[in-house]
Amino acid sequence: MDNLNKKILLIGAGRSASYLINYLLTNAKAESWEVKIADLHFTESIRNMTSEKAELVELDIKDQENRRELVNWSDLVISMLPAHMHIDVAKDCIQYKKHMVTASYISKEMKALEDEALKAGICMINEIGVDPGIDHCSAMEQIDSIRDSGGEMKDFETFTGGLVAPESDNNPWNYKFTWNPRNVVIAGQGGAVKFIQEGTYKYIPYHRLFRRIELINIEGYGKFEGYANRDSLKYREVYGLEDIQTMYRGTLRRPGFCRAWDAFVQLGATDDSYVIENSDQLTFRSFINLFLPYNTTDSVELKFRHNLNLAHDEVELFEKLKWLDSFEDIPVELKNATPAQILQKILERKWTLAENDNDMVVMWHKFVYKLNGVLKEKHSSMVLKGDENFTAMSKSVGLPVGIAAKLLLNGGIEEKGIHVPIKKEMYQPILKELEEEGIRFVEKEIS
Repeated sequence: MDNLNKKILLIGAGRSASYLINYLLTNAKAESWEVKIADLHFTESIRNMTSEKAELVELDIKDQENRRELVNWSDLVISMLPAHMHIDVAKDCIQYKKHMVTASYISKEMKALEDEALKAGICMINEIGVDPGIDHCSAMEQIDSIRDSGGEMKDFETFTGGLVAPESDNNPWNYKFTWNPRNVVIAGQGGAVKFIQEGTYKYIPYHRLFRRIELINIEGYGKFEGYANRDSLKYREVYGLEDIQTMYRGTLRRPGFCRAWDAFVQLGATDDSYVIENSDQLTFRSFINLFLPYNTTDSVELKFRHNLNLAHDEVELFEKLKWLDSFEDIPVELKNATPAQILQKILERKWTLAENDNDMVVMWHKFVYKLNGVLKEKHSSMVLKGDENFTAMSKSVGLPVGIAAKLLLNGGIEEKGIHVPIKKEMYQPILKELEEEGIRFVEKEIS
């Protein structure tokens, strides 16, 4: 594809898009790009960043006529919308024969558009953020290398976490929001978690998810704990590992987080399936008390301990909950709210990154394989910290999206249809530029 005067439409200018916007504008002159950014609202920082370098267009994604006009104007569309909003955009891209890039997981609805995308002669790259995205690229590089050397993959585990950087870690949870808070609150819901371990299928129901953790040590950054993501099994086919004995994808937190979070899960405070009557009249304390047995003499704290069978020596866990002001009479002030929405408000008071805070993205892979009859193990890790300009999360999501868009416009990717970045012609140039921008992996042979 000729790269002269190519037009890029970015739909969605939320918190994860800032680094992507910077990347597009930084490359626009050299690549001869014209950039339009469409959203319903723009923050002042986005307006200041774009200035005269890009056109900002107000767009209600439900406005079909305006949306289609913008898609038709472009050569490539980047959708940074919430995952459920991609499909209408994808259908527009097929209709007007425009390439598309998104960081989100491929949904069933997206996958169903495969034949239409092929007929339209366009490429739609999905799962090209950090996780999914960078994890696919870096994992496939190692898996292909093992295969090319004659090795046979036996086990594969991968974990990613959006965390607070050590220098900004000043709370007992060792955690702050670096991504959509709602996604953190409802993580793991919607069905049993599935993976395969040593040849046996494993299932973890939601109410047990945060009790089943893996412990991981990353040199220079200390210990982490990981809990399983929803469905690891589907990636056996994606990675060409149909016969693998262990396939496990998970999320990283600092030690102690999962045990304390499990208290909210067992209480019922993460439930997003119903609305609490008169929720705007509650306080944090009375919200917690909603889920506890009625007792005229016992305090909320005591009932909480008894109901969750917390031992008296689980002081650190209880202190984490107290630190959040969970038992204080602070007004909720949310009408018709679900338990998850109220819990999110409680958390946002204490888990929001301060102005000078830095976040940190951590990724870790484990490869176990047999080579020349010998069982070997290799670990690969990546740690990226945010800075005064951009969060690590924004960079690790936005940069691979921007690189994929550039490759498509420059003809570096010739595939058609719907894809994730698992082919060498995709992941090799993406990893190369990621490394040039400071996102690099450290490999360690264990045996």
